[in-house]
Amino acid sequence: MAKYSTGGGSDDTGGSCELCGATDASLQTVNIAGAQLQVCASCAQHRDDAKGTSGGGAPDDEPSREKRAAQNAARIHDAQQADASHWEEGADYDDDQLPYLVTDYGRRVTEARQDAGLQREELAEELGVDESELLAVEQGRATQAGVGGSVITALEDRLDVELADT
Repeated sequence: MAKYSTGGGSDDTGGSCELCGATDASLQTVNIAGAQLQVCASCAQHRDDAKGTSGGGAPDDEPSREKRAAQNAARIHDAQQADASHWEEGADYDDDQLPYLVTDYGRRVTEARQDAGLQREELAEELGVDESELLAVEQGRATQAGVGGSVITALEDRLDVELADT
């Protein structure tokens, strides 16, 4: 019986290839990935000795390992390089740094906006900022969203609320 036979308990595979299941009268017993299998002529081309290896394909895998290692090294190198391609064109992030914010700045902005009777989209339009930036501030994630200091200053001025930790 073949090492990884899909058949019953005998050497007879029922006339079908153990890899693809094709019924073929001329099955061959070959070694594929270290297993003795009865396969058709089409699947027999995958036998270990057809690849030029005798036990699992290590020599054929070396070029792909080297290629993967080179690709990984390139990814690491790219990650270590300063890449400003994801930054907006024309924005000067050094001049628009986010100040240190008070602990509950998100709650303060939300309450002040609601007290002023403004919807989030109205306030964003009035200040000339994206509504997503205003939402990020209200949710307390201004730093993660990359909100600029000018947005915080505009909110403080318009809503008469203190957000920067001085």
